[in-house]
Amino acid sequence: MHPFEIYIAFLSWGDGGKDRPVLILRCGNDGILVYPITTQYESKSETIKYKLFEIKDWELSGLHKVSYIDTGELARVSVYAINTHSPNRQTYYQGQRKAA
Repeated sequence: MHPFEIYIAFLSWGDGGKDRPVLILRCGNDGILVYPITTQYESKSETIKYKLFEIKDWELSGLHKVSYIDTGELARVSVYAINTHSPNRQTYYQGQRKAA
């Protein structure tokens, strides 16, 4: 697992959570730092849209829809929350802010 790879991770909140694609930022002894990836854009406020970066090659990345890196929601997860593989481990990502 390396920075800027996409993996599937269990992200928890409150009493629940679910498996979500994430962009790996850093792996360390205190966990793995990730940005969640979302397909939601149009329904977001302008403030939130400003923090979303479109993944240009989302299909090549192994994602099923146009997707965005959510830089407004930094998360730390355990190595046990990470799925054993990413949608496409050979692709590294550069996000680009979508024009609002």
